[in-house]
Amino acid sequence: MQIKVLALCVVMLSSSSFAKEGYSVTKKIPIPGQGGFDYLTVDETARRLYVSHGTQVEVLDVDTGAIVGKIPHTLGVHGVAIAPEFGRGFVSDGQSSAVTIFDLKTLDTLGEVPTGKKPDAIIYDPATSQVLAFNGGSDSVTVISAKDGKVAGTVDLGGGPEFAVADGDGYVFNNLEDESMVVKIDSRKLSVVQRWPTAPCQSPSSMALDKKNRRLFIGCRSRVMAVMDVDSGKVVTTVPIGDHVDATAFDPGSGLVFNSNGEGTITVIHQDDADKYSVAETVRTLPRAKTMALDHKTGKLFLSTVENRQFEVLVVTR
Repeated sequence: MQIKVLALCVVMLSSSSFAKEGYSVTKKIPIPGQGGFDYLTVDETARRLYVSHGTQVEVLDVDTGAIVGKIPHTLGVHGVAIAPEFGRGFVSDGQSSAVTIFDLKTLDTLGEVPTGKKPDAIIYDPATSQVLAFNGGSDSVTVISAKDGKVAGTVDLGGGPEFAVADGDGYVFNNLEDESMVVKIDSRKLSVVQRWPTAPCQSPSSMALDKKNRRLFIGCRSRVMAVMDVDSGKVVTTVPIGDHVDATAFDPGSGLVFNSNGEGTITVIHQDDADKYSVAETVRTLPRAKTMALDHKTGKLFLSTVENRQFEVLVVTR
């Protein structure tokens, strides 16, 4: 009897400890107005969260959740890229096929740059001080100088682009969802230098980078996360995730990879070593909460969704 009681206490203690360590939705931030939504971007230095919302960008305080401003007239906004050394931000306006440039301090619009058709994902490459806007309607990327807002060139990708990451050394990796491939772009020469299949991953949608271990984490609509060697393009392993993934984030401090899924879950994966991974937990969020941003300073995750016709940002913490 004593052994059974002791064993039961150990199980209860372990379950309690796991519950405390697990992630959950701890806050919901209502956002007024109507319209669709896509990417979220955290400016960790300025402590701001940029949330795409229909025809404008909502700007929140990362720590309090308060709405501190907005960037209007960004028709069909998809994403925001931050170039802190130039004090500028860049918004991909999908419906107007342009990128809006704004001041990071005042949020005032500074200008507009034409792109290819329907720019979607947008990132900043610090190695070349360039912004790359990936055009879903023309299978290309428009490269813009962050310093002066001038177009440096356009690169044909040979497929429909989804999310991308920069390695900080002059290379950018991008998913081609319709081709189930990853392209490696030389951002100095403005050319595609490698094309790698993602099989057995199909329809790659999201991406994050472990720069130290030279690994890409690729969220796939075939319900797996692929781990790819960034030097060889080899898929070293896959891990099961939820349905309709649209964002992947990596926290090198904890060794956790987060995949947000449209079914209303986050698949949390632990990096056991560079080539070995295990599912740590599945976090319940809300249906359609598939876009996500990670604040590395606090470990908070931010997701967008609509609940009872109310647009809101979910805060997920441990």
